Amino acid sequence: MTNETSAPSTSAPEAWPETAEALMRSRFEAFRQEDAAWLLASWHPRTRPAELRFDPEVRWRGLQIVDTVAGEPDDSEGIVEFRATYMAGGERGIQHERSRFVRDQGRWVYLDGEVRD
Repeated sequence: MTNETSAPSTSAPEAWPETAEALMRSRFEAFRQEDAAWLLASWHPRTRPAELRFDPEVRWRGLQIVDTVAGEPDDSEGIVEFRATYMAGGERGIQHERSRFVRDQGRWVYLDGEVRD
């Protein structure tokens, strides 16, 4: 990623997402809008990078939720597997990941993910 973004969040939801899937969807929108503020705010402090840089060649296009495990309002952990499509340099790509989410101070946050083929 390039293009550092430190502007106020433009894609953060009005209320914090109540499920891991809802948080995943909001984070995808944040990637689409290059909203580093929301991405960092919704990332677990233990695994959060100091900053994010976006690749100006990448344009995120669509999100498909493949699977969810737990991650509901009463859960403390959840998994969301997704495929996100993007365009980069005129080529279509797919990011396939199985992401882990946990509660931190009562809110869902992204912990980490395993990239799939």
